[in-house]
Amino acid sequence: MSTPVKNPETQVKRPDESLFKRLTRQQLFIPVAALVLLVLFNLIADPSFFTVSIKENSLGNPVLSGNIISVLDNASELVILAIGMTLVTASSGGQDISVGATMAIAGSVILRMVCGGQVTADTMQMNLLLAVFIGIVVTMCFGAFNGALVAYFNIQPMVATLIMYTAGRSIAAWINNNQLPIINDIGFKYAGTFLPGIPVPTPIFITILMIVIFWLVLKFTNLGLYTQSVGINPNSSRLNGINPQMVKLLTYVILGACVAIAGFIRVSRSGSINYSRIAENIEMDAILAVALGGNALSGGKFNIYGSILGAYVIQFLTTTLYKYEVPSTALPAYKAVVVILLVVLSAPVVREKLANMKKAPAKASKEVA
Repeated sequence: MSTPVKNPETQVKRPDESLFKRLTRQQLFIPVAALVLLVLFNLIADPSFFTVSIKENSLGNPVLSGNIISVLDNASELVILAIGMTLVTASSGGQDISVGATMAIAGSVILRMVCGGQVTADTMQMNLLLAVFIGIVVTMCFGAFNGALVAYFNIQPMVATLIMYTAGRSIAAWINNNQLPIINDIGFKYAGTFLPGIPVPTPIFITILMIVIFWLVLKFTNLGLYTQSVGINPNSSRLNGINPQMVKLLTYVILGACVAIAGFIRVSRSGSINYSRIAENIEMDAILAVALGGNALSGGKFNIYGSILGAYVIQFLTTTLYKYEVPSTALPAYKAVVVILLVVLSAPVVREKLANMKKAPAKASKEVA
């Protein structure tokens, strides 16, 4: 019988605490505050940022268009990755830096299946669901490889996943004989664009489905409890009948499945793949989303919804910077400065010091009186 892990969100309210202090103690305060600041900035700078209109796409179908739609659409892959990355971080106290390269592998496998080994295919040569399933199985195997190195060989997660980070894109190119397969079947592109007659981008629905699936898993299984327990103290969890190695391995396998779904969405948008550019630097955004969501990068307690919100904040920031024509080469620097500030402010040590600074004047005034 496992020992329940205390909910870090549950805190005793002190009678002398103000509402603001209680709010700042909440794990989701930083990502919510960041989102509010971004919304206010865009409202002041250009209220049209939030305009949503109906436009015709390349097929002549009416679809929703606007910056907010772009944020929700383009954040889809990052949100899905952030879910899996949160579990990996919580269980192993480290991060998987190979998710971008593994996304390339997933996309390459799926394109190989639907193109039937051809460079260009006008129709899908395999059932799409079967091709996606094969892609999921493949990336789950790579996830198991990373997880085994971490769980059973006690290799640091960042070092263990550096192998796939280095070799993943080469493996993806090798799968298709260094060729760039192209699928022209419009049915393949539905998952990355729009379903006929539905004006909302399909990736938004896929993301909602993934969030619901993980909500059900965390609600009706002990995955969340075991993950936190192993991340907080693996030796104690072992005494309570939990297998820490198996839990860590499982979280990496789950992340592998998330990577496959994200990779499928990415190649579905264009119907092709560029091995060196697909999902470039997305692993850093996924890690930042986890940190911005208030999760401890050292493992243990986690809030998966904080990571989801963090992913949307990062995409909102990216869209805002593009809106104001920040050069793409400078975009990572701007994002890094803003996100680092938010992550530092969310650190418990910084919060404690800020609280002590506020208490010092009050204490001095009492002593003078």
